[in-house]
Amino acid sequence: MGASLRIGRMLARKLLPLLAVVLGQLGASASMAGQGAAHSMLRTQGTQWVQADGSPIQLKGVNLGNWLLPEFWMMGYADHAAINDQCTLQAVLDQRFGFQERERLIQLFRDSWITTRDWDLIPMFGLNMVRLPFIWSLIEDEQNPRHLRPDAWHYLDGAIAQAKARGLYVILDLHGAVGSQGKEHHSGCAGQNLYWTTPEYQERTDWLWRQIATRYKDNPVVAAYGLLNEPWGSTDVQLAEVSQKLYASIREIDPHHIILLADHPKGIGAYGKPGEHGMHNVVFETHPYPGHFGWGKPGAEVHRNWLQCVPAGSGLCAWKDRMAALDAPLFLGEFQPWADLDAELGGQITRASFDAYAQQGWAACVWSFKVVSFKGGQLASNWGLVMNAEGHPLPELDFSKASLKDIETRFKRFGTVPYRTRAEVMKWMRSDAAPVPFDR
Repeated sequence: MGASLRIGRMLARKLLPLLAVVLGQLGASASMAGQGAAHSMLRTQGTQWVQADGSPIQLKGVNLGNWLLPEFWMMGYADHAAINDQCTLQAVLDQRFGFQERERLIQLFRDSWITTRDWDLIPMFGLNMVRLPFIWSLIEDEQNPRHLRPDAWHYLDGAIAQAKARGLYVILDLHGAVGSQGKEHHSGCAGQNLYWTTPEYQERTDWLWRQIATRYKDNPVVAAYGLLNEPWGSTDVQLAEVSQKLYASIREIDPHHIILLADHPKGIGAYGKPGEHGMHNVVFETHPYPGHFGWGKPGAEVHRNWLQCVPAGSGLCAWKDRMAALDAPLFLGEFQPWADLDAELGGQITRASFDAYAQQGWAACVWSFKVVSFKGGQLASNWGLVMNAEGHPLPELDFSKASLKDIETRFKRFGTVPYRTRAEVMKWMRSDAAPVPFDR
């Protein structure tokens, strides 16, 4: 390799992150692609997502995780931390400061985690969709069931307005149902899983989706309703039955929006073919994580095998065949293509993944937009498109002992801490030329 080429590559590695940070702080000017674009009420056509007139659309998005339902690992905490879900945090804050002060602190956190600078950055990554994971109590008054909070629509309305201004579509994702639909911390209450055995909770979730459908039934910025996120606390049969009931309730109010049917560890067979059960405009949702959670190890090979169907008929091709048989599209609601990889390779695999899904007419959202750490900087395992920059740590804070002022300061800091952006992902997502990450 010549000296000039080595110098050029060295400068590119140094300048790309700096350029991304500068652009992010400037706030993505009005010339950004997609800003102000008209929205079409999306629908399904065979195995594809399409616009109202049937024309194809490529939907490439990101999850706004940890915003409307906190996941503490996304703030640097270990999974086994004493406080690692929303229910535990709320209980601690209630005990220490009282309900009203807890509510104020949660609002401060939400107002800081995602701000205008974040909305401005999203289209700079070549994205046109966001998935909004939220908890039931964002909308329903936890002290007065089946009644809306006074500020029930503040965050969803605000997010939809921000998305509309930038030409982004929005997926409304019920990430945490009342009672919790699984035992995982990301349902809001780790270890609970009471949703499936408590008719009251199922009825309140039905009520919740009726409120959402009434609010947004005519809004084309909303791309789809995600009934339940990773609802793995029961059988695939009960999941299908509950989903069909929720579908019917929404359809009484909203005949237009796409409704997402969640995958189950046992598969989606229990749903049957939607059209044969009177269900239309539905999409199946799955969360593939090649290289993570026991699915091989991070690297080009595991992603190549998934995207290029190795061995033959497996991976993405298996889902393609499955969708063809069901005559329905797919939504890759969560996937993670860059973590634990060389930054350049991660950027290329991110673009290649999005392109592979778009080629099938499927929508996809990476997890996640923002992940911060105690130390700061671009850690290899960081799952965020943005993170707190080098030299701007966010040290561990014990919410059971920290002063009220320290908690306030930390929450506010989430909204102002300088970012490092994942520059290689931004570069490849905006590139006219497609990468070839698996030809190395």
